[in-house]
Amino acid sequence: MTYLRDLPDDVANLIRSRFITEYATVSAVGVPIDTPLLVFTSADLSSLDVTTGLAYPIKAERARRNPKVGLFMDGGPEQPVVSLAGVAAVRDADLQANLNRYLAESILQPPVSVMDWNITRQAIWYFTRIFVCVTPSHIRWWKNHAAMDDQPHEWRAPADTVFPKSDPAPPGKATDAPRWPRPAWQELAKSALARNVPAHLTLLDAEGYPLPIRVRDAKAHKDGFRLVTPKGAPWSQGKASLSFEGREMFVGQAIPEDGATVLRVERNLPVLPLTEDYSEVLEPKLATRAALMKRLEEELRRRGQNIPTISQTPPQPTAGATLRREGIALWQGA
Repeated sequence: MTYLRDLPDDVANLIRSRFITEYATVSAVGVPIDTPLLVFTSADLSSLDVTTGLAYPIKAERARRNPKVGLFMDGGPEQPVVSLAGVAAVRDADLQANLNRYLAESILQPPVSVMDWNITRQAIWYFTRIFVCVTPSHIRWWKNHAAMDDQPHEWRAPADTVFPKSDPAPPGKATDAPRWPRPAWQELAKSALARNVPAHLTLLDAEGYPLPIRVRDAKAHKDGFRLVTPKGAPWSQGKASLSFEGREMFVGQAIPEDGATVLRVERNLPVLPLTEDYSEVLEPKLATRAALMKRLEEELRRRGQNIPTISQTPPQPTAGATLRREGIALWQGA
């Protein structure tokens, strides 16, 4: 039985119709890291699936090493807010099948829906995907954002739940990431706050799951950021990261201070060029594309797989893709 049957209808509907989730993993040194990703329900509704490009596989590598992951989804002001702790299974044994599914799942959503298909067919470095399938272990939810100062409602997986395992890790050492730009954190923080976009703080809960949550306010602080977080958040302090739409990302220690949370920044993560200009997602600068293709080819060799191909005609959207398109329309009209 799918977990969705145990949840209120509005919560289940939000999970099935959302197209973006905050996805968090735990680094090798125990730091929770969050990135926004497209999200898809599995065909049997047993898992929530996200992907990352084979050309930038770290989000999957962390999940294979430590399968405890976290998702965060919300919608309009009066829609539920969902925090989900789950167990990840990494799928990269058949990258051609992954590409086919990703296109069918995302065909009605950007960037695919806004691009000429001939351009889409050239972006093999982007569409060669690793899937991370997340089986829920613990779900918390609130009626809406205004209710998040209260304790959440909760659901837990039955004690006899069997969580799927990842595909075997490919042999050899993981390839090194290109040397993407890494400005001083103070400079990057100023840029992030000037954009006035949603920010998500991620910490580990008591069971070691990395759980992102949207902060209500973020301001500059001499040590990093002063953040206002909902009182019902399932954690209070410790190793943390702060993500501004996955573009500007900061790592440090979250400490309660005078009714707020201060993130004492220790470092910032490199800025992936694709996050700086959305129009370049499928048509990046030549140097960026070359670096991504080089890593893609190296990772394919590790797995003994050929470069996948994209068909000459677009695939039919999945049922989930159609549902998410309807969810986008509702969310934009909220």
